[in-house]
Amino acid sequence: MAPSPLPLDPIEEAHRQWTVHGWGDVADGMAAVTSVMRAQQIYMARVEEVLKPAGLTFARYELLTLLTFTRTGALPMAKASARLQVHPTSVTNAVDRLEAAELVKRVPHPSDRRTTLVEITDAGRALAVESTERLNAQVFARPGLENDTLDQLIRTLAQLRRTAGDFDTGDAPTKW
Repeated sequence: MAPSPLPLDPIEEAHRQWTVHGWGDVADGMAAVTSVMRAQQIYMARVEEVLKPAGLTFARYELLTLLTFTRTGALPMAKASARLQVHPTSVTNAVDRLEAAELVKRVPHPSDRRTTLVEITDAGRALAVESTERLNAQVFARPGLENDTLDQLIRTLAQLRRTAGDFDTGDAPTKW
């Protein structure tokens, strides 16, 4: 059950307090960071509500979906870690859980015996597709913002991620 809405915006109030306490020059930055963190909590709660009945966390879902996008259904663990932008330990943990559920399996690399591939199973592929359809219908189709606002948010966050070093596309703006 969702909590009742507050009678005031707590981030706006924090912004006011920051200013009153002499931190006005960074109050906008605090409000931006706090707003993004709260938005992440809201979206994660929505995503987890959809994925929990399938026995998936978002991290495991992301890995399964990444594997469905590959030509062979398999990737080296290190490449999966890089593409998901998570620590290798996180990928190992996700693979351990997904392997126990028979949704992925570890297989030797065909030409590099030092490398282990993570490969999606038929059951994993089916669950990834089913979960994606549910997320599309219940979360992604209604993100809570109008299309023009959503487009601006995507561009703004892409700028933030580019500045943070997530990727480098040169000077070209992100265009869907």
